[in-house]
Amino acid sequence: MPQRRFATLWLAIVVLTTLVAPIGEGTALAQEPAPSASGLPTPPEKVEGGAEEAPPAEKERTALGAFNHAMETALFFDVFGGAVEVDEVDRNGNPVLENGKPKKKSVGFPFLVMVLALGAIFFTFFYRFINLRAFKHAIDVVRGKYDNPDDEGEISHFRALTSALSATVGLGNIAGVAVAIVRGGPGAVVWMMILAVFGMSLKFQSCTLAQLYRKKNDDGSISGGPMYYLDLGLKKIGGPAAGLGKVLAVIYAVMVMGGSFGGGNMFQSNQTVEALTATFGMTVTDASGATVPDPTAAWGIGIVMALFVGAVIFGGIKRIGAATSRIVPIMVAIYVGASLFVIVMNAAKLPAAIGLMFSMAFTKNAFFGGLLGVLVQGVQRAAFSNEAGLGSAAIAHAAAKTDEPVREGMVAMLGPFIDTIVVCFMTAMVVIVTGQWNADAVVNAQNLQGAAVTAGAFESAISWFPEVLSVSIALFAYSTQVSWCYYGERGWIYLLDHFNGMGLKTVPIFRLIFVAFVVIGATNKLGDVLAFSDIMILSMAFPNLVGCALLAPKLRERLRDYWDRYQSGEMKTYDQLLAAKADEGA
Repeated sequence: MPQRRFATLWLAIVVLTTLVAPIGEGTALAQEPAPSASGLPTPPEKVEGGAEEAPPAEKERTALGAFNHAMETALFFDVFGGAVEVDEVDRNGNPVLENGKPKKKSVGFPFLVMVLALGAIFFTFFYRFINLRAFKHAIDVVRGKYDNPDDEGEISHFRALTSALSATVGLGNIAGVAVAIVRGGPGAVVWMMILAVFGMSLKFQSCTLAQLYRKKNDDGSISGGPMYYLDLGLKKIGGPAAGLGKVLAVIYAVMVMGGSFGGGNMFQSNQTVEALTATFGMTVTDASGATVPDPTAAWGIGIVMALFVGAVIFGGIKRIGAATSRIVPIMVAIYVGASLFVIVMNAAKLPAAIGLMFSMAFTKNAFFGGLLGVLVQGVQRAAFSNEAGLGSAAIAHAAAKTDEPVREGMVAMLGPFIDTIVVCFMTAMVVIVTGQWNADAVVNAQNLQGAAVTAGAFESAISWFPEVLSVSIALFAYSTQVSWCYYGERGWIYLLDHFNGMGLKTVPIFRLIFVAFVVIGATNKLGDVLAFSDIMILSMAFPNLVGCALLAPKLRERLRDYWDRYQSGEMKTYDQLLAAKADEGA
């Protein structure tokens, strides 16, 4: 089938899904609380007496809350319109009766989650499983075998990968996985892993395009990412695609800026304050009797974080890459090491835990919503954890030093593997083998738990590890903030460059604002602001995937050329190039 028909088919899938789904019959939030940037849904707020707060439709909304609801309706509606139902059962498998008959519950599939899942599968086939056949080559590239210091760019392949990973390896790996297991059962982990494998193709696609259509600024720095390949790439196609590309690029730039302030910044500092104050006893009781962070401690932590964030982000992507290339490997090593310790301590339970995962992934389990309910939980958590399809990582990978755009895409596709298949799998094993996911405290909890479940699992084997986990959360949050600042400022530069090229000149203003939001997030409850930022982050997928579909035929031509040269031996490592030059000079 001609290449353009593949792109047309993908767009048709997205459009048809939108048309046939009954918009307005329910949003993703009618099925579960809104997911945060970390992959942790915000639990329902409680009012006096312990009852859940009235849903937005039943109370007066703020202007921002109304916007959030409109976005949820447009992009997170159930594509099946509530048509998929299962018999409701309790945790022991006993049927829940209503008027003497089995009670039914609806299982939804949010539109944007379906787009991400279908996109991951579609483009994996379109690029002929490049995620698998180029895996070893990608590792060789990250190891530096093809690094040429004379190539155009700002950072190495390795630092580009760690910069991107620092934005994804974080609270979603600690809390989001636990949420998936609590809400979808251990079987959800299997679907997380499956989507991560396919999601590698989405990362390859967006990060290669970022290299193909990046822009070199007057100061020598590089700007790239979805804003640029949507605009410049679709402009080269011409016709209506050019105008569409500009619209998609502007939408994406606005969304990535909003996401950087909220989910990539305020949420991170807010959760760091909660983790550190709770673990080290820096809390007070407010007027309602609830335990909250000590305001003095919150301000102190916020200011310190702001100073550390500012010290890195004012140095640009080179300093960000240098910082994350040290922080990310260390924090992943500590976390994975502790996870392996817990798993080894419970080695006898490991075969049963893995068996439970697969049996609950492919069998009907009405408590977790049947096969569809388990699948949706796994797909959602994987998408929110590794950000495959959102295009954010492409902004960091655009700055990598290389004269081979396809090569950087292959490096980028290792991100979902490390983030989900390694780090998330470790969390899942710890939560399952310790039995924490099914503990009475979790089952009977009034609020949805995430990080607390993971902390409890570690504490069952390592009594002092919650303190280490709190520090890890702070490091995860810090690395996420510095990377998301870079993402947001690229959106700022793109937008303001339309006004007499003011983007690069005014980027220090964006960085100052970003630093201020670190403190704001640490000292305030976020409410609608956080929901807004989370919606902005997740909604980045829509303009990104539409543009990627139109540019996919050109990208596959570049991939075929690169792979042919690699397999023929024409492509040389840097050491081989140096040796060849030495022979010429001899």
